Amino acid sequence: METRHTCLKLEISDATDPIFVKGTWFQTHFDLSITDGLNAWLCNASEEQVKDRAAQWDQPVTEYVKLAERYLGFQQPGSVYGFTDAADGCKRLSWTFEKEGTKLEWRWKCGPAPNSKKVTAGILDFLMDANIRLSDEVVTKTQSFERLKVEAEKCLAQSERFKNEKVEFESAIYSKFLGVLNSKKSKLRELRDKLSKQAVMGDLQQEEEESTDKTESFDEGTDDDKSEEEPAKDITSTSIGVPASRARGRKRISRK
Repeated sequence: METRHTCLKLEISDATDPIFVKGTWFQTHFDLSITDGLNAWLCNASEEQVKDRAAQWDQPVTEYVKLAERYLGFQQPGSVYGFTDAADGCKRLSWTFEKEGTKLEWRWKCGPAPNSKKVTAGILDFLMDANIRLSDEVVTKTQSFERLKVEAEKCLAQSERFKNEKVEFESAIYSKFLGVLNSKKSKLRELRDKLSKQAVMGDLQQEEEESTDKTESFDEGTDDDKSEEEPAKDITSTSIGVPASRARGRKRISRK
């Protein structure tokens, strides 16, 4: 069974001095020890009492205990606490809370402790032990924080170094890449100029060949024309000679 311990310095609105309420919480019941530094009171809520109170408020026992621990383990803002006198040196501890829009109040009667000094010393011992535990936790957490701070500073310095190395590496790579790129560009320009020159030379050579072909075809056409004209002259001379002979024949015929 889980047992929990709390200790609350409770400020009462109508009291000049605070009181200390130490609670020991079980699953179905709880014990309270209260002191104002001079006197002490005890409240031992048995399982039967808690069960009866929980039934009055229509709550499960465990929920009732948890709600009481919530209000007596830490002082809740908005809640009105009271610690008033009751009969035979008893005190009545009360606190208010809201449930479904309704303000409710719980009260528990606390009887005077048989040995107030022992109860008060027990509460002080609990507070001292809790303070020591908290101090140890603070020291441990502070040391852990310092270690984390040192590691964070190392990581920050390492990150800064990595960043600088990255910038240097990128600058060096960029410079090399730029040199290679310029060299490739220069070679490409040379190849382009060379190809342009070759293209121009090829065009000139083609033009020369075409002009040469045209010249040869023109010469061949001239020779053909001469050869065609010469037979024409022969034919003309022959045709001219024929009538002449015919004329002479006619003259001979007329003479007879």
